[in-house]
Amino acid sequence: MDVFQCIEKRRSVRSFKDIPIPEDALLKILKAGIMAPSAGNVQPWKFIVTTESELKMKLAGAALGQYWMAEAGVIITVCAVEDESATYYGMRGKSLYCIQDTAAAVENILLAATALGYGSCWVGAFDEMEVRNILNIPRNVRPVAMIPIGVPAETPEARSRKDLHQVVYYEIYGKSRG
Repeated sequence: MDVFQCIEKRRSVRSFKDIPIPEDALLKILKAGIMAPSAGNVQPWKFIVTTESELKMKLAGAALGQYWMAEAGVIITVCAVEDESATYYGMRGKSLYCIQDTAAAVENILLAATALGYGSCWVGAFDEMEVRNILNIPRNVRPVAMIPIGVPAETPEARSRKDLHQVVYYEIYGKSRG
């Protein structure tokens, strides 16, 4: 499938079959994550791969009780190493660039999972301190997103999107074409 088909096919899947993800597929998905662009090529990310049922349940609990997450074959927690970005870009690197960089990695992971036929969901609603404690994440590393990935047990319909004319301006903010 080409990249445009993959983008259009990607959905937030919240129901999975009890089938593990093969190691080779998982490695392809992780490789897609590290291929994301990053400011200055700093690559300020860490990925924590969780497959143990007990840990997945704890993460789902930390995600404000989103227990459907534990059904996934794997949960990848994407973390930003704020200090790495700050070394090169100061406060803007710490507060913004490392978040943008990890967001790009998350999107690559979501698209790779889709391309391989897996379902996934970007989960950002969670208790950050609780996730830090569950996964033993150090203070200078910030969990940004959790991505449950697995064999989908559902095929969600496409959700509506705003029309381009509602979100695109030309030359300056607020200026439409024509």
